[in-house]
Amino acid sequence: MPRIGMEPLRRKALMDATLRAIGQHGSLDVTMSDIAREAGVSPALAHHYFGSKQQLLVATIRSLLGRLRADAVAAMEHLDTPRERLSAIIRVSFQADQFAPETVAAWLAFYVEAQRSEEVRRLLVIYARRLRSNLLHGLERLCPPDDAARIAEGVAAMIDGLYIRQSLRSAPIGSTASVALTEDYLDLQLRPFLKDAAASVHPSSRPGE
Repeated sequence: MPRIGMEPLRRKALMDATLRAIGQHGSLDVTMSDIAREAGVSPALAHHYFGSKQQLLVATIRSLLGRLRADAVAAMEHLDTPRERLSAIIRVSFQADQFAPETVAAWLAFYVEAQRSEEVRRLLVIYARRLRSNLLHGLERLCPPDDAARIAEGVAAMIDGLYIRQSLRSAPIGSTASVALTEDYLDLQLRPFLKDAAASVHPSSRPGE
């Protein structure tokens, strides 16, 4: 009989092994046996906990998204300004565990799978909407709503695009450089609004006043 508390540990080990196995293969062309071997358990145990490879894939994506959300919440918890919160979202998107080559490869494989799996597509749409919502929450405090929506789409597109570039292992872009590029884009887009805000707080004095 398995010890109490072993099931969550084994489920996590299998989901982590799924990311590694997919990342190493560069596709979803892995079997439950491949994943079980990577996790150090038997294929029978993998089937016992998840039933099928598809169920394991969905659970792995949910785990990845849950981890990303928890990291974002923790990173923004004690920040005061909208701009600081935006920077935290960008940093979390490119932090070491999310931007590791195997994780990036797994993300790309999940996007391919989303073209034929409605459940996977729905989960990735949730990720995209959550990222956009987090960005909008900060941007709408810094610029008008239409501009906030436009800038949020641009930042999200940069994050997704840099993930694709990272998958080109012959010339990967590191985490620090990716954060810097995205921050530069955000600064450029916000500059007109920050100048306007500064001018309204510190209007120039006219002669005679």
